[in-house]
Amino acid sequence: MAACPIVRRSLEDLGLRRMTPAQQLRAGRLPLRLGTLFLGLTLFGVSLAVMIQAGLGMMPWDVLHYGLSRHLPLSIGTILIGLSLLLLLLWIPLREMPGVGTIANAIWVGIVLDLALMVVPAVEPLGARIPMMVGGIVLNGIATAMYIGAQLGPGPRDGLSTALARLLPVSLRVVRTGIEVIVVLTGWMLGGVVGVGTVLFALAIGPLTQTFLPFLAVRLPPVHPGQGSRAPTGA
Repeated sequence: MAACPIVRRSLEDLGLRRMTPAQQLRAGRLPLRLGTLFLGLTLFGVSLAVMIQAGLGMMPWDVLHYGLSRHLPLSIGTILIGLSLLLLLLWIPLREMPGVGTIANAIWVGIVLDLALMVVPAVEPLGARIPMMVGGIVLNGIATAMYIGAQLGPGPRDGLSTALARLLPVSLRVVRTGIEVIVVLTGWMLGGVVGVGTVLFALAIGPLTQTFLPFLAVRLPPVHPGQGSRAPTGA
C-alpha cells in the first residue's frame, strides 16, 4: 500500500525527507547532523536513567527492558541494545530505510543508559521525584526530536513510528502513542514497573516530539531537479 499523501506531506513539513542511507550521507550539513545525532542519543540515554531513578514509573520501553531483565542475566542497557537490533528486523516488510543514526541509536543509547545509571542518583522526597520525572519526559522529547531531525536514519523504535505514519492515515503522534501503550502492557506482564510517569510519558511523548521537531530538525539544502531524495514507498 502506498504512503498516504497527506501524512507524507505533513512529515515533510516537519523538515524530514525520506532518503536511502547513501542519500542521508550526501544530503549536506553532515558535521552538524552528526553532532545533533550523538547529542540527541546521549540526552536520550540520560533521560531514561533520570526516569528510572525518579521512581515514579519507567518509560514504556524501559518497562519492557526491565521486565526482560528480571528473566535474563543482563543489564538493562544490554537488553535495550539487543531488543533494538531485533526490532530492525521489523523494518524489512515496512521498507523503512536505516542509516548511520539507526545503528548508532541501537548501540549508543544502551551504553549511555548503563553509564548514566551509575551517575544519576535515586531520590526519595516526592517533591524532588515529581520534577525529576517531568524533566526526564521533556528531555526525552527533545532528544527524540534531535536524533530524528538529524536525518541520518531514525532509531529502531522511531523507524516503526515514522514508517507506519507514512502508511496509515493517522499522525505521527497517534502512531507513537499506540506503540508505547502496547509496549507498556507487554512489559508489565513480564514484571516491569509501571507508574504515573509511565502513563504520562505514553500520552505526552508523541505530542512533545512533534512539537520540538520543527525547531530541532536540521534543514537540508534544496534538492536539485533530477537528484531525487526520497526513496520509493512500499507498493
